[in-house]
Amino acid sequence: MNALSEPPSPAETSWRILPQGDRCLIVSFGDRIDAAVGRTCLAAAARLRDARLPGVTDVVPSFVAVAVHYRPGAHGGPTYAQLAERIGQLLAEGIRADASGGREVDIPVCYGGEHGPDLDEVARAAGLTPEGVIELHSQPRSMVFMLGFAPGHAYLGVHDEKLNIPRRPSPRTAVPAGAVAVANRQTVIYPNRLPGGWNIIGATPLTMFDPAREPAALLQPSDSVRFVPITPEEFDRIREAGR
Repeated sequence: MNALSEPPSPAETSWRILPQGDRCLIVSFGDRIDAAVGRTCLAAAARLRDARLPGVTDVVPSFVAVAVHYRPGAHGGPTYAQLAERIGQLLAEGIRADASGGREVDIPVCYGGEHGPDLDEVARAAGLTPEGVIELHSQPRSMVFMLGFAPGHAYLGVHDEKLNIPRRPSPRTAVPAGAVAVANRQTVIYPNRLPGGWNIIGATPLTMFDPAREPAALLQPSDSVRFVPITPEEFDRIREAGR
């Protein structure tokens, strides 16, 4: 499947609004992760932010849904029923996503070796050579669906079915910053040293999250990313130049 497929038109878009505790509701656009649904979530989130609905404190898109956090009626905000009705009205007016997406960003990646300790294992699971995994991972562009788990922690996809590899049975307690890892047809890039159970196939020398930078996160939802294979020597040179 093409990760940059066309988004649905407003007439094709459907959603469900569900309570999530007493201070949040979820607008669900389905249960299938693909670029069209992801762009719909991003467009809906932007529509809701622009509306500046009274009582709403945050709007957070994910792969297939948008979380709307709000102050409940007892604290001066709307009731769940009131907010759900208003959100339904706004979405019914149209939420067509922008097919062009966000920025196009190249991310250099040194695959395998010390930077990608799981590359050979992923290749065996996918029925490919390590070079085949690198080609499959780096040739098409990947969409940034969301940031989560940690500041600047990007989730990208959707990759070829051959990369539908499960997470590791035992997570690592510490994954280095810049690690590029795959699981379930998706990629994550660790912005700093974190625990994680994804399969590490490479690493980027770029700084994914820097609080002193604006914006702090290198990647943003809707960005289109091309992974560019580099040598260990190029990895060291880029990292040194960035210090």
